[in-house]
Amino acid sequence: MELDCDIEDWPNGEWEALANRVANAAGEVAPELANERLLVSVLFTSDGEVHTLNREWRDRDKPTNVLSFPMMERDELLALSADGPPVMLGDIALAFETCEREAVDKGIALDAHAAHLIIHGLLHLAGHDHVDSDEEAEAMEALEIAALAKLGLPDPYSV
Repeated sequence: MELDCDIEDWPNGEWEALANRVANAAGEVAPELANERLLVSVLFTSDGEVHTLNREWRDRDKPTNVLSFPMMERDELLALSADGPPVMLGDIALAFETCEREAVDKGIALDAHAAHLIIHGLLHLAGHDHVDSDEEAEAMEALEIAALAKLGLPDPYSV
């Protein structure tokens, strides 16, 4: 998977490198994300921008920590061959102020929380969800925990 990272309104840091490490870990636990043809846009931005996106695309008039905008259905992703031109899987946007506040509340580093949210967003792009059933939520959480462990980060659900 190739990432196109745009960093706005986040402090100086290695955000693009983090996103690439996270994408590799996500591909190890969810092999459908390891296809080299996939392109994902990752926007590190402000609460204000995420609030606007959330209102325009999801009819929710508030910021949130991460938004995912898939451009493929899960069955299309699973059927995608390794050969061919690049294919856009989707976009992810992370809101700095919300992410920072949540990291402080959890007592964890901002980069660790951002890693979790990027994994969460990538799994949504791959068609995983946590809303429709407890089983789906548990499966998605297990993938998140496994990917974070590959990065040396702890289970965010046990905090």
